[in-house]
Amino acid sequence: MKLGIDIGGTNLCLGHVKDGVLQGRISVPSFPREASLEETLSYLSEKIERIFSPRTSGIGVGVPSVLDVEKGIVYDTANIPSWREVHLKDYLEERFSVPVAINNDANCYALGAYATFPEDSKPEVLVGITLGTGVGMGIVEKGKLFLGANCGAGELGCLNYKDSNIEGYCSKQFFADKKWNPHGAAQAALSGDPEAIALWEEFGLHMGELLCAVMYAYDPSHIVIGGGVANAYPLFSPTMGKYLRDNFPYRNALARLTMKAMTDDDLMVLGAAML
Repeated sequence: MKLGIDIGGTNLCLGHVKDGVLQGRISVPSFPREASLEETLSYLSEKIERIFSPRTSGIGVGVPSVLDVEKGIVYDTANIPSWREVHLKDYLEERFSVPVAINNDANCYALGAYATFPEDSKPEVLVGITLGTGVGMGIVEKGKLFLGANCGAGELGCLNYKDSNIEGYCSKQFFADKKWNPHGAAQAALSGDPEAIALWEEFGLHMGELLCAVMYAYDPSHIVIGGGVANAYPLFSPTMGKYLRDNFPYRNALARLTMKAMTDDDLMVLGAAML
């Protein structure tokens, strides 16, 4: 039984996973932004102790940052200012005496999403996209993460696009630039506000551009979309899908593609436990 941990800027989520099933989960506020490195590690250890048991055989951790996967060193974690270089694997292994694996949170999301498919219909190539403050992406090929040489595979949000990059148009940043937030824009659109409806339709077009890049780069059989912005999937998926159909030239690949939103918060915890 492994313990999966999702370290977010708002919450820490921890849960045990056995045979691919989440068994018990806690969610607590994440570290205060002003907390020192020592304070954050002490806080994390305290929360792990709450759920750790003699049956815990290992720990997997998802973090919103770049990292050295082999050494378990975390660099420049989003929304945690004190996490500039954290030897998290060494720290947790010394503290809890079990093997520890660290990876990017979007990779954990992709692994968790992959795990939910039945054994007889597992995706050949799954790309998981997380839409939040930025755009995260994880690639699972035949059950294994594709990380690239530096755990940087999937950073398509950094591609140049219009006056910025794709991430600026396919995340919360897009709405902030329009003086909206995704939740408010979704509520307004569902209430019939024409400005909000048009905003989501435009967002879908930008997402279509991102999906074209995904199709060219990874030729996936499945694309799943999560993160807070994905809760409004029905509002942007029509224009997103149309853009993809109109602009991606390989019809056979689109015919075989399965695409859907998967917004369960537990997917990152599940994926972390699978590392």
